[in-house]
Amino acid sequence: MRRILTWTARAGLALLLAAVVLGIWKREEITRLWAVNSLFDETRIVGNFSDMQAAFLTVPVPRGDGPVSDIPQGPAMTLPEGVQAWIEARDVTSLLVLHRGRIVHESYHQGTTPLDRRISWSIAKSFLSALFGIAVDEGQIASLSDPVTRYVPSLQGTAYDAVNIRNLLQMTGGVVFDEDYLDYHSDINRMGRVLALGGRMDDFAAGLTMRAAKPGERWKYVSIDTHVLAMVLRGATGRTLPDLLSEKIVQPLGLEAAPYYITDGDGVAFALGGLNMTTRDYGRFGLMVAHMGRHGARQVVPRDWIAASTTPSAPTPGGGLKYGYQWWMPSDARAGEVFGQGIYGQYLYIDRASDAVIVVTAADRRFRDAGVGSANIAMLRRIIGAL
Repeated sequence: MRRILTWTARAGLALLLAAVVLGIWKREEITRLWAVNSLFDETRIVGNFSDMQAAFLTVPVPRGDGPVSDIPQGPAMTLPEGVQAWIEARDVTSLLVLHRGRIVHESYHQGTTPLDRRISWSIAKSFLSALFGIAVDEGQIASLSDPVTRYVPSLQGTAYDAVNIRNLLQMTGGVVFDEDYLDYHSDINRMGRVLALGGRMDDFAAGLTMRAAKPGERWKYVSIDTHVLAMVLRGATGRTLPDLLSEKIVQPLGLEAAPYYITDGDGVAFALGGLNMTTRDYGRFGLMVAHMGRHGARQVVPRDWIAASTTPSAPTPGGGLKYGYQWWMPSDARAGEVFGQGIYGQYLYIDRASDAVIVVTAADRRFRDAGVGSANIAMLRRIIGAL
């Protein structure tokens, strides 16, 4: 009996030691997974969105050693009635309004500051669109009609076989992908756990084998399509996304702080929503788009690409929002009215006719409630109307 007890004690001790070793070995992954699972908690979400480096692996996007481009102060605008109530209801963390290239309103809320590099979520897709325009102009991508497998052969035999670049830019790839952020088991949340545990996003994309529609036949917003676009860009240029963004956009725009991307375990940038930068730097990008790709004397993104990417072209359902190349437009958009948007209330809103850009960062846990999105667009239009 004593031998049995001794053996049992030794076995228990061995299991305990194994658990301790495993815990130490996997501590970083476990910490990140816990951080991701609590990312949107009511008491943590505001702080988390200003410090995504605590939850994910990241890589910097160098800003270079050039001067910061100035955004001068303009006459302070009087915000229309209801804006303050909207800021509180929608958990807005920063609001920046630019008119004719000048700051006419800038405010920070819930303890955030101008120095915070806030998570873009899907506004990052619009940055990737700009990089595509540059790559096409430089001849590194021959045609938007090219199949993605021309640049990413590893996607042969997957749901992305026979899908072309334009399909992905317009979200008409046809791949089966569940983007329900409120369902723990959805594809979008499984993808989040791949990131948290240091998995490979390229493998995740290559693991998608089912189609809901033929390429180009039907529009459906599918975020993983943007990752595949980034795979195409990497394959076409032989460079990383942070390297390209730094050289082609960040340095020419003279951003005030080096942005950073969330990455997977291979250091591959999370192109579809992992870009983090200051509110004013989102504004600098917005100004460049508002001015048809031009910043000062430099054409940063080809004018023709800005025109094409911010014009409705995808077969979106009638009566709803319209879509171009990774940019949104209101259902009744006038020419030059376009926006990037991210979950939880992030907006980069551009109205060329008014020469206005609005940046909104937020931590709105009720962003999916009925009518919230349309009410947000209506509020942004009211602000522009008050200029």
